[in-house]
Amino acid sequence: MQPFTGFGLGLRKNHYADYLAGTVPVDFVEIISENFMVDGGRPLFTLDAVRERYPVVMHGVSMSIGSAAGLDREYLARLKRLADRVKPLWVSDHLCWTGVDGHNTHDLLPLPYSEEALEVVCRNIMQAQEALGRPLLFENPSSYVAFDTDMTESQFLAAMCERTGCFLLLDVNNVYVSSVNHGFDPIAYLEGLPASRVRQIHLAGHSRGQDVLIDTHDAPVCADVWALYQLACARFTSVAAMIERDDAIPPIDVLLSELDIARSLSGHDARYAA
Repeated sequence: MQPFTGFGLGLRKNHYADYLAGTVPVDFVEIISENFMVDGGRPLFTLDAVRERYPVVMHGVSMSIGSAAGLDREYLARLKRLADRVKPLWVSDHLCWTGVDGHNTHDLLPLPYSEEALEVVCRNIMQAQEALGRPLLFENPSSYVAFDTDMTESQFLAAMCERTGCFLLLDVNNVYVSSVNHGFDPIAYLEGLPASRVRQIHLAGHSRGQDVLIDTHDAPVCADVWALYQLACARFTSVAAMIERDDAIPPIDVLLSELDIARSLSGHDARYAA
C-alpha cells in the first residue's frame, strides 16, 4: 500500500451540498462504509458524485474483527461490492468486536490483549484481507475498562501488523482518552507502534463522564490532543490526517478551520485538492 499524505474530512449529510459543489478544500473524503452498503438511493448517488471530485477512503464500524465466532461472510461480500464501486484509497475498521450470534450491539467493544485474542484477530484479518483482495487498516479503540493481559495495546497492534501485513489508523484522541482513563503514558504508546504501518490519523473531540473521558466526536479537538498529534506527526511522516465529527456537526467552515490547525501542526508540506 502506497502512502498517501493529505488532510480530509468525513462525508456527512449536513455537508452533502458543499461536497457536490466540489469546492471543499480537502485532499480526501472519508465515508462510514455501512452508510453506503445499500442498493441505491441518495447516499450512493451522492457518493458517486463526490468520488468524481475527491479521493475516498472507507471506514467501517461493523466488521467485528475481534469476534471469536469469526466474520460475517455476507457482510464481507457487501463491503467488497462497495469497495469495487468506490475504488477507495484504503478500507479501515476498528480493533474491537461488535456483537455475537448475529446481534450487533452498535458499539465498539474492547478486547483483552492476550495471545489467544491476538490469534483470533489475526485469523479474522487474514480472512477479511483475502475476501477484499487488499490490506486493511485497523483503528486503535478508545477504552473504558482494562484487562489483566499479556501485552500493552501498542504491543498488540505491532504484533498484529507483523503477522498479517495490515496497517494502522491511529486515532490520536483515542490514545489520549485511554491514557487518561487507564493512566498510561501516551508518548510511550506512540513510540511502541511500528512507524511504517501507520497510514492515517483521526482527530476528534471527547466528553468528560463521571469517572472517565468518553470518545464522543461531538466537540472540537482539545489542546492536549493537538499536542499529542504534533508528536505523532514527528514520528509518522507519510500519513493522511482528518477531523472526525459525528454529532453536534457544525458548518463545514468550522471543520475546515480545525483542519487548518492540523495542517499547520503537522510539520509536513500542506496541500489540498483543487
